[in-house]
Amino acid sequence: MSVFLCAICSGLIGALSKGCANLPGGTWFLGQGSGTFWLPEQASTTAGKVDFLFYFIFWISVFFFVLIVGLMLMFVLRFKRRDSDQAEESPHHNLPLEILWTVIPIILVIIIFVMGFKSYLETATPAQNAYEILVKGQKWNWFFTYPNGYTDSELHVPLDRPVRLTLTSEDVIHSLFIPAFRIKMDAVPGRYNSTWFQATKPGQYPLLCTEYCGTGHSDMLSWCVVHEAGEFEKWLQEAGDFLSTLSPADAGERLYQIKGCKQCHSVDGSAMVGPTFQGLYGATRNFKDGGSLAAEENYIRESVLEPLARVVTGYEPVMPTYQGKVTDAEITALIAYIKKLSGISDVAEETGETEGTGESEPAEEVE
Repeated sequence: MSVFLCAICSGLIGALSKGCANLPGGTWFLGQGSGTFWLPEQASTTAGKVDFLFYFIFWISVFFFVLIVGLMLMFVLRFKRRDSDQAEESPHHNLPLEILWTVIPIILVIIIFVMGFKSYLETATPAQNAYEILVKGQKWNWFFTYPNGYTDSELHVPLDRPVRLTLTSEDVIHSLFIPAFRIKMDAVPGRYNSTWFQATKPGQYPLLCTEYCGTGHSDMLSWCVVHEAGEFEKWLQEAGDFLSTLSPADAGERLYQIKGCKQCHSVDGSAMVGPTFQGLYGATRNFKDGGSLAAEENYIRESVLEPLARVVTGYEPVMPTYQGKVTDAEITALIAYIKKLSGISDVAEETGETEGTGESEPAEEVE
């Protein structure tokens, strides 16, 4: 039922937001330009069954609403009191009518239960050959870890292949919801939940948290990207090897996107949950304990692995540790990106590496 309610809200917001598509963040209203008034588009094998049951309940409700309200209005107008009318004996009991309005709802409820239970069993039982992805919620980001060990902040899946998501949480309860797939599952600290789906349309679909998880809950947004056949494997290979194919600063920028840094740290100088990365390197940081320190490599590394060791004045100690979640190479790349944001040249440029070759220019021979 929670999937129905979330899907209804998604479609309703989407319908109301079609006129706001050009506003900043307008695409995050969940209509996505297609689907129906009540529900977003269908993009998984599960969506059709969920929608059928929803509309079955919806039209039954409409029928009985019109029937009951219509009869009520008719009785009000037909049998309204007149001055000349005298009170008459009215019936107190009608057994056939009472049996009818008892049996019909029971039959409808049984039908709804059977349809809903069958749909639940299908969504709760993944296919044997399902592709496994580990999902972790952490204030206020999603982390999707693939079988090759690569972790991304967006969910990428192959088209027409069952995908099983195993969910957990690092801190509080989160809830992953993909409206176009009609799937919703809680991520709970200290335990694992699972759900599955099979995407039927390539494209990019909103993914969000539907369990209030703190001040940044509304920013816990991401995307599910469905790749055409053969494209998913290519993407995964390239994405998992970006540290060796990109420059350190570019790799750091990629890490800033996929490791959740962007949720709390800006790169344009604006204040967020945490300090901005712009101009960070080399700047003096003042801490709540009264100390101060110039932000250089060791400080940045410590801030990633032990963020509560030094808390910057004006900010709360809410950053979780990334100990065991990032490698030394990734921290080095992130430092290079922060240097770039602080106006410091890339190390490769300072050593005189030739662009595109990775080889250093030979020094002139000194006689």
